[in-house]
Amino acid sequence: MDILFMLIPLSVVLALLILGALGWAVWRGQFDSLEAEGERILHTD
Repeated sequence: MDILFMLIPLSVVLALLILGALGWAVWRGQFDSLEAEGERILHTD
């Protein structure tokens, strides 16, 4: 039972870190144009 007092806050912190990383990636524009990167390798310069 004592392990739950450590695992529950640890899982909450981990979930907040994951949500923070996802929010940071969305805010920085990582998911703006998903199709452009797939088409970029098809075009020759």
